[in-house]
Amino acid sequence: MTSGEVGRFAPSPTGRLHLGNLRSALLGWLSARAVGGRFLLRIEDLDPDRSKQAHVDGIFEDLEFLGLDWDGEVLFQSKRAEVYRAALEQLSRAGRVYPCTCSRAEVLRAASAPHAGEEGPLYPGTCRDGAEPKAGRRPSLRFRVAPGVVRLVDEVCGPYEQDVERSVGDFLVQRADGVASYQLAVVVDDAASGVTRVVRGDDLLSSTPRQLQLLDALGLPAPRYAHVPLLLQEDGKRLAKRDGAMTAPGLRARGFTAQHIIGLLAKWSGLGDGGPISARELAAGFLLDKVRREPTVVHEAELLAPGR
Repeated sequence: MTSGEVGRFAPSPTGRLHLGNLRSALLGWLSARAVGGRFLLRIEDLDPDRSKQAHVDGIFEDLEFLGLDWDGEVLFQSKRAEVYRAALEQLSRAGRVYPCTCSRAEVLRAASAPHAGEEGPLYPGTCRDGAEPKAGRRPSLRFRVAPGVVRLVDEVCGPYEQDVERSVGDFLVQRADGVASYQLAVVVDDAASGVTRVVRGDDLLSSTPRQLQLLDALGLPAPRYAHVPLLLQEDGKRLAKRDGAMTAPGLRARGFTAQHIIGLLAKWSGLGDGGPISARELAAGFLLDKVRREPTVVHEAELLAPGR
């Protein structure tokens, strides 16, 4: 069976993938492969100070070990500056971007006021209608958001809405150093790759209304979104890349096979009992509707040795 479904996994090479990252990769892979679709790999390496080739190699190694293959060439965002620049020029011609010389500290100070939003620092619009350039500062570019509530129906989380103007305000689409922002790059790349469904952690659900506004402003098609609940540590905090025990190499050192790890990821997603299974076997009966809708706590005892 084949279809026009196109999924993707888009990690940042800033550390070894933890089990939460790998579960997102697995679920994205399953949602595409279960219907004979394509699965793409994109490396989001826009930050040269944090992106390391060793981490890129680790991403390849982990996905190959788990049997999560991908189609076509790997896309590296660091090689797509011209593509992002073209998108920014399009937004500029439409009057949807403007230069901003506000420092992060200035935005944070403004965000301490009563009107501050829930999605991080609410940009107060200081430079929206023009502002005096500040000596020695290179401007960033901000997207002029449209007023009103953005609504979507997420395939896992259900109905979601956000007033971007009141919760985030105009947001960055290009940093002061000329590098495209995550929000811009992700929508441009998803559209260019023909991605039809984005499966990712629900910590990014609140970014989706911003991305939908950008897609609309650029005249690009929107994919369907499926934001899956996060895996949590026993203390309730989200998994972190710095915890080596929560990585595929850490588990392999304890005797876990690829099938053991896939089995755990499936169990935490509500798709199995935790027994060893391959990704291919799991794809045979996969439905996104079966994925657990609540966060899952990963217990250290589950990671001590296979079969415990």
